[in-house]
Amino acid sequence: MTRLGRNNRLRIVKRTDIGIFLDGDRFGEILLPRRYGRDSMQPGDEVDVFIYNDSEDRVIATTQQPKAQVGECAYLKVVGTSKYGAFLDWGLPKDLLVPFGEQQKPMQQGYSYTAYLFVDESTDRIAASTRLENHLSLDGSGFKPRQVVDCLIYGKSDLGFKAVIDGTHLGQFYANETFQPLHYGERVNAYIQQVRQDGRIDLMLQLPSQRERDQLSAAIVSHLQQNHGVSSLTDKSPPNDIYQTFGVSKANYKKALGKLYKQRRITIEKHQITLL
Repeated sequence: MTRLGRNNRLRIVKRTDIGIFLDGDRFGEILLPRRYGRDSMQPGDEVDVFIYNDSEDRVIATTQQPKAQVGECAYLKVVGTSKYGAFLDWGLPKDLLVPFGEQQKPMQQGYSYTAYLFVDESTDRIAASTRLENHLSLDGSGFKPRQVVDCLIYGKSDLGFKAVIDGTHLGQFYANETFQPLHYGERVNAYIQQVRQDGRIDLMLQLPSQRERDQLSAAIVSHLQQNHGVSSLTDKSPPNDIYQTFGVSKANYKKALGKLYKQRRITIEKHQITLL
């Protein structure tokens, strides 16, 4: 079955002066314009093409690859706006429309946004949406703790950063556990920290391990010894300050401090920690 907004492998029906016509199933014969065809393409052969709507809303084929396909998310730049909505550059001659009703907030030309591509059932046209929660799942029941996932950073919240997980789900990185700068549109490998009772997914950038915790505890003690037994890096310090010194998240640093405190090796005060 030929799928609009996706890569398809279609059979060549005939060659003409304007291009190659392909068997598009329910769409009938689909034109692959002459500029995309090759002399070696002959009737009966199968070719790999992307199917989309051209500027006149005809279903057409191309050998060009867009930056994303229907059912996927991508970080795309707004190249224009009109009374219909905002238009994104997705790598094809016809820009991709984000209708006003599919905009999480008003989109501005020159800015980039994470958008989900879908086929609008009312018009049978490819469109995009920044209302990700309407299209992606918040139920992480199919994921397991420590599972490796691909994440696309798309937004911020009061708690930290929001991410698209494996192109299908939404999750959350917590600011106090994020040990490196994250940016909109950035893809990172991450891990499932936990699936909460409400099904929502918490993410983490690194896996904690006993060896890493022991190494961090030793690094903190060494740091204190080199600074006359006192450090201003407490459990209240900014995450970036902690990362610059120890290369770990604030959450892991706090756990290491707690371990050293229980071992009676340090005291923790509001503005400093002291080696005993």
